[in-house]
Amino acid sequence: MLPKTYRLKNRNAFTATYKQKKCVSDDLLILYIGREKTEPSVKTKFGFVVSKKYHKRAVKRNRIKRLMREAVRLSIKESSLLNCEKYLSFVFLPKQACFDASFAQVRDSVKNLMNKVL
Repeated sequence: MLPKTYRLKNRNAFTATYKQKKCVSDDLLILYIGREKTEPSVKTKFGFVVSKKYHKRAVKRNRIKRLMREAVRLSIKESSLLNCEKYLSFVFLPKQACFDASFAQVRDSVKNLMNKVL
């Protein structure tokens, strides 16, 4: 599970991230990028959103969120996200193809998007 210090929870934080209008995407995911940090002591936070428009079943939507969270958690643990520590927040949104993807594909997609941020 992703530690609480890395979770984006507040609705205002999500909308502030969307308003920056900076995003990158690939075949599976869309990544919205928040503002750059002014204080280096603040941790980067990650949010995960799966809309009902992609799948009506909550079970499927929650599965995709769990896959994305785990991919980010493992990337943090491996310290492969150090390049992205200059931003305040990131919000991940899946595309329709993500519902048929395996965990390895989702993890590769997360890593590729984080590398594109630079």
